[in-house]
Amino acid sequence: MSDTDPLAPTVADSPLPDHGWTFLEDRVVVRVSGPGTDKFLQGQFSQSLNEVVEGRSPRAAAATPKGRAYCLTRMVRTDADVLMDFPADLADDDIVHLRKYLMLFRGTSMEAAADIRIVGILGNPLPQSLAGDQFDQLVKPGDSVTLDNGILIRSEPTAEGCPRFEFWQTGADAPALTPELRIPAADWQASEIAAGVARLTPATRESFVPQMLNWQHVGGVHFKKGCYTGQEVIARMHFLGQLKKSLFRFRMEGTSAPEPGSALRTAERAVGEVVTSIVYTDGSCELLAVVRHDSAEESLHPEAQPEITLRPMPLPYPVPEREKSAQSDT
Repeated sequence: MSDTDPLAPTVADSPLPDHGWTFLEDRVVVRVSGPGTDKFLQGQFSQSLNEVVEGRSPRAAAATPKGRAYCLTRMVRTDADVLMDFPADLADDDIVHLRKYLMLFRGTSMEAAADIRIVGILGNPLPQSLAGDQFDQLVKPGDSVTLDNGILIRSEPTAEGCPRFEFWQTGADAPALTPELRIPAADWQASEIAAGVARLTPATRESFVPQMLNWQHVGGVHFKKGCYTGQEVIARMHFLGQLKKSLFRFRMEGTSAPEPGSALRTAERAVGEVVTSIVYTDGSCELLAVVRHDSAEESLHPEAQPEITLRPMPLPYPVPEREKSAQSDT
């Protein structure tokens, strides 16, 4: 294990452990409650609130009127409330922005829930122990079960086949977590990259339409729901087949990870933008980047590291839009 302090790790273990847990201290849980909860969220997020029910905790995105994502989250139903998670470095801005729309819904509130924390889990043993007989209900990503002290959610596996889960602790009593199995938070961050799950940062906020981040392939865009902010652009890109860029996973040698928002280039031009990256203990680095489909098979390198060649890595889900994307500069 590269680091036993999960609050400040910068390097992920190589290979990643096939089981273990860590507190996701870099995520803030927000609670929306009150009579206007569903109508408010339905008008701002890409997920249908009819799908946010007990047993189903899907992902969602919020976008600008131009369809650019500023928030990527998961929605979790608990009684009449909805919980969501925001990156800690974006939470304040996202809450302030969303409260502009919340003012239309009297008696409905949106507040950070400091008493709720999220545990990221790799492997099946701990979730099986937590859920008992209910574990069999966690069949596909987004499936969830409500336990005495929280909500257990199946997440996307890594492309290498490691199962992943999130436990949203909502009760006062923490679950039994074996200290010896605690892993660095960087290992969870690396597993997110290996699972093809994007994360926004201040440098990439409002940079991409959700489909460019493969958000539809992790269940985060409901194309048959009603109107919401940014829906026209998002729906047009989907139904007219206009997606020319999407999220790719790469591996490279070197202990300096390209920063989110930095460019990926061919020999002639910039063709992509880094979304997130992580360094491994073996001296390699992995990253997710939005890249033009018509350039993805070319030799690519980070703009600041022209001597390094990126090696494509698999994702755990197909991206069929790449096959039907026409050559275009848009």
